[in-house]
Amino acid sequence: MKTLLKLLLLLAIVVYLVFAFTRFARSKDTTRCTQVAMVVTDSAHAGFITKAEVERILKEKQLYPLGQLLDSVSSKRIEDTLKKNPFISNAVCYKTPGGRINVVVTQRLPLLRVMAADGSSYYLDEQGNAMRPMHYVADLPVVTGRTDRAYVQRHLLPLGKALRSDPFWDGLVEQINVSPEGEVELVPRVGAQLVCLGLPTSFDRKLSNLKHFYAKVMPAVGWNKYSNINLEFENQIICTKTK
Repeated sequence: MKTLLKLLLLLAIVVYLVFAFTRFARSKDTTRCTQVAMVVTDSAHAGFITKAEVERILKEKQLYPLGQLLDSVSSKRIEDTLKKNPFISNAVCYKTPGGRINVVVTQRLPLLRVMAADGSSYYLDEQGNAMRPMHYVADLPVVTGRTDRAYVQRHLLPLGKALRSDPFWDGLVEQINVSPEGEVELVPRVGAQLVCLGLPTSFDRKLSNLKHFYAKVMPAVGWNKYSNINLEFENQIICTKTK
């Protein structure tokens, strides 16, 4: 008898829970979105995506949720729309009590701007993914010359990371050129010299030697003393004077 009562009680609880859940699911939330909180990760770095840009994208697609009923706001549609942007790697949208909708965007940080001799034009992020140019502009080293995507990803991506990791190089190098022979050349923002790194190997050693050269020699002779600085060879730096 006690077992039967327990079963009936359990059945009653299950029926109640199903009824309560169904009623809750069918009831409409009349709360409106009163605030849209946006976060763009890595915003301290040079990137293309800003809060204003995220807002513009959503408004353009008529998905900006401010003032809308929470029930009518699709978090998935907002996420899917933002993920279509080539400079956004991930997007998360969720609702919180009080009519607030949160949008968290993870951007893809561009590392290099490629404008090769074969006409290819794209940005490359830190993972080696190519991003097509849009209406954005960024102050990045520009890769030019006789190169293709495989060469850039294999050889110039590590160089780009080395340049970005050091504030000295990050602010100094304006252009990375690849000669027809496959040798790497740097064009600084200051001075009139061309820096030849030779074949794409031992970048850390070559940049270290160049930094010491800049620190010890350039202050004494001036930034326009040499037209060419060659670091191709391991134990020497060969300079050509400006004519």
